[in-house]
Amino acid sequence: MVEVGYFARIAKLSTKETAQIEGGGCRFAAWRRRGDFSSAGAPDHLRSQVSGQMWLNIARQAHEIGLRSNATMLYGHVETEEERVDHLVRLRELQDETHGFVAFIPLAFHPDNTALSHIPKPTGYADLRNIAVSRLLLDNFEHIKAYWIMLSPSIAQIALRFGANDLDGTVVEEKISTTRARKRPNLRRG
Repeated sequence: MVEVGYFARIAKLSTKETAQIEGGGCRFAAWRRRGDFSSAGAPDHLRSQVSGQMWLNIARQAHEIGLRSNATMLYGHVETEEERVDHLVRLRELQDETHGFVAFIPLAFHPDNTALSHIPKPTGYADLRNIAVSRLLLDNFEHIKAYWIMLSPSIAQIALRFGANDLDGTVVEEKISTTRARKRPNLRRG
């Protein structure tokens, strides 16, 4: 959705016109938003590239023209628990209106090599609690995904018992958390 907002701005088109560009690869809007619906108190470098309300409007317009999309929420950095709940409630309301979301993917913030490296990483308990609360509040989403690359394979497996019904992370090139040096689990046997 961020990308649609950006291209609409530079092309001087509406977001709906931009999403409808023939051959633009917009059959399924798999874009993720960067930031939270509430950026109150966030440092400038963490503020979303588009506002939360603008993101919701772009998603609404994409859904109105038949595009389906995923929704995400980055948690474990500067937001409050109330802001997390507000984020989920807004997604729930838009899903009730459009039925356009395929999945919700909570994304744990990893502070290593960021301006927020001084804050602790989300714990496995926090990860599982976010999955569980997401499932309870977003019962109108067909899928809640556990993104094992950010959770770890073991927490992602447990998340399947806490409300997730899909694992995500089979990717060719992971760019959400690879901007920092991080060891990945070796899942090959032998």
